[in-house]
Amino acid sequence: MSPRREQRTATCGHVEAASRLEQARKFLEVAELLEPVDTPAEGNVAGSLAVLAGIAAADAACCAALGRRSRGQDHKAALDLVRQIEPAGREAAKKLDQLLDIKDAAQYGVISLSGSSLKTALRSASYLVEFATGVVRRG
Repeated sequence: MSPRREQRTATCGHVEAASRLEQARKFLEVAELLEPVDTPAEGNVAGSLAVLAGIAAADAACCAALGRRSRGQDHKAALDLVRQIEPAGREAAKKLDQLLDIKDAAQYGVISLSGSSLKTALRSASYLVEFATGVVRRG
């Protein structure tokens, strides 16, 4: 169980959910266009886009299912909200957590993101986009 995080949330609904889901799909689409990567920079860009796709998908799902999304600087605070979504919120939160674990390395680090780490990030982002698509459809 993760330590309790301060919940800063914003109210949102179907319009915001649809918008964030479309953004998530586009982030993922562009990330997948870079695969396979030829340079370390491409790996980091693809990884960064996968992270952004996951965050946007989590926002979409939360807006559709809960009527609120996380809005704090600490993206990991969103994990508690995602876990509340039934069904499959717990698994979606695990996938989001995996993406957030690579966020700094992909976006700010000098460490290259490639190979299995990048493939895992793309799979996690894809899972979250599909999860959010189902939640938005039901919402």
